[in-house]
Amino acid sequence: MQSNVYGFNVQDINGNKTSLEQFKGKALLIVNVASKCGLTPQYEGLEKLYRKYQAQGFEVLGFPANEFAGQEPGSNAEIKEFCTMKFGVKFPMFAKVTVKGVEQHPLYKFLTTEQPQTIKSPDSDFENKLIGYGEIRTNPMDVLWNFEKFLIARDGTVAGRFAPDMDPNDTILVNAIEKSLA
Repeated sequence: MQSNVYGFNVQDINGNKTSLEQFKGKALLIVNVASKCGLTPQYEGLEKLYRKYQAQGFEVLGFPANEFAGQEPGSNAEIKEFCTMKFGVKFPMFAKVTVKGVEQHPLYKFLTTEQPQTIKSPDSDFENKLIGYGEIRTNPMDVLWNFEKFLIARDGTVAGRFAPDMDPNDTILVNAIEKSLA
């Protein structure tokens, strides 16, 4: 079994095979993203985090996923254009992946196994809101929704997992990122 994220191969948004080994020694925020979600404006906050901390060895890695109410229906090319034109995204984006279920990408299997619980904002009621819409998570380890965030320490281990509705500027998340960069 993998002990860190560096052994995983993925495809970038342009379809090129790439290894996460290229990010060795950096703190990473791996986020499953979607273009047609109520949380999509988080792209702006993620880009701000990326620009603020990139020089210190921080990367945001965006992984589009379409498991949640079909909120990422586009092709990789359409996703890339949307992120670039609407939010000015410069952080690395990758090809669509499956983040839960039988087709779950091995990277997400690793992430959810290593960190089965999310950190939530104290006032978050997001999962109950989803249940109200009929969206019920059957496996408590599964990614709950779009924009769930996994913080990876510089050694490639999972340092934290943050709820989808946690804003990228939330003090809890920012403090965890700064601790990983220290």
